[in-house]
Amino acid sequence: MPPREAAPWSPDSWKSRPAAHQAAYDDPAALEAAVRELAALPPLVTSGEIERLRSDIAKSQEGKRFLLQGGDCAETVADCRDAVITGKLKILLQMSLVLVHGLRKPVIRVGRIAGQYAKPRSSPTETRNGVALPSYFGDLVNRSEFTAEARKPDPRLLVRGYQHAAMTLNFIRSLIDGGFADLHHPEYWDLRFLHHASLPQSLREDYQRMTRQLAEALRFMETLGETSIDDLTRVEFFTSHEGLNLLYESAQTRQVPRREGYYDLTTHLPWIGDRTRDVGGAHVEYFRGVRNPVGVKLGAGAKPEDALALAEALNPGNEPGRLVFIHRMGAGAIERALPPILAAVKGDGRRVLWVCDPMHGNGVVTKGGHKTRNFDEILRELELAAKLHTEAGTILGGVHIELTAEDVTECIGGAAGVSEQDLSTNYATACDPRLNYQQAMELAFVLAKRLAPAGS
Repeated sequence: MPPREAAPWSPDSWKSRPAAHQAAYDDPAALEAAVRELAALPPLVTSGEIERLRSDIAKSQEGKRFLLQGGDCAETVADCRDAVITGKLKILLQMSLVLVHGLRKPVIRVGRIAGQYAKPRSSPTETRNGVALPSYFGDLVNRSEFTAEARKPDPRLLVRGYQHAAMTLNFIRSLIDGGFADLHHPEYWDLRFLHHASLPQSLREDYQRMTRQLAEALRFMETLGETSIDDLTRVEFFTSHEGLNLLYESAQTRQVPRREGYYDLTTHLPWIGDRTRDVGGAHVEYFRGVRNPVGVKLGAGAKPEDALALAEALNPGNEPGRLVFIHRMGAGAIERALPPILAAVKGDGRRVLWVCDPMHGNGVVTKGGHKTRNFDEILRELELAAKLHTEAGTILGGVHIELTAEDVTECIGGAAGVSEQDLSTNYATACDPRLNYQQAMELAFVLAKRLAPAGS
């Protein structure tokens, strides 16, 4: 469909719109200096990488690829360490191996990494023992310690976030260039997953068989002299984060030689949260003007008309590979909320990559005050999403998961048997609860089996 005429856009046109969840900085001069410094720094990602991801997403919209997006809820600069970064990359590679084997199609690997430093909060303030302070909005804005000085929005953290994102990306690229992701050796990605005492023997045997079959297939193709074998032994890894702090995003927005339009060069795949997707708001205004693929979270309160309005605003030309709708409705609401949206978007002929986020709609708070998520409810939402897409004649083309490679106890359930009483053992998240590595692998196996082609 031809694009409709849109209002003029610039990287700063969002400033004329209402901007939700933006930090209230009290030093305009320091803020301007930080933004000016950000704008002068080199880009974190390249337009070529972004265009490759758009092409891959376009193929996913046709069911030819599957998108795996995962990582921390709120990344911290303290996590800019080799062991932490390596662990995140390993678990995503390991999950993708399971999905490639089960789905019989390439997997796009996208990490919530190198920039997931800003978080929206349900309340602008937090009260402890009668003391009210600004909420912690992520390391891009303020600090987590409950003191007046730490919770004050600090413009210098914008530059600090960029610096740690750059170091993280540099290390990831070095790992991949050095052969870390060589599919000849998937057995090296173990992460102790196979040695956990409570792991069901059937799951352990499934993974061992899968890694063995993949290695044998690669050796067989090389024996035949397959010239494109290098394409299989290396993987491409993309980054993503919620584009919440628009000062950070717009400062790194620029045109590049020999390409049309503007690119947000902080990340490959930014997304708009469910709380900031107002079509008349600043976030939609900003992201409608960049060439990146853009995700939008749709919660249980989203209506069909909301999805159509967002599709028109963000992708008026209905370009392939541009728009990703990430539904996050909860196991108890998805059967009510999702089908009308699928029907409306499909009926309007919109090109969309449908991704399920089974995490954010399934949060609960225990009597002890821990925020947690039930693994069984996470799996149930994924199962329901797959069923509803099949019934609607649409394609579930991806999954969006909050996870860590660490042995945390933040989500209850799963084969490891994390109980409510276990939550205090290693509850380490800076914001919302994440799946630990065993729960993440279990989820990958279930998803691979559920979405496997018929007869495989």
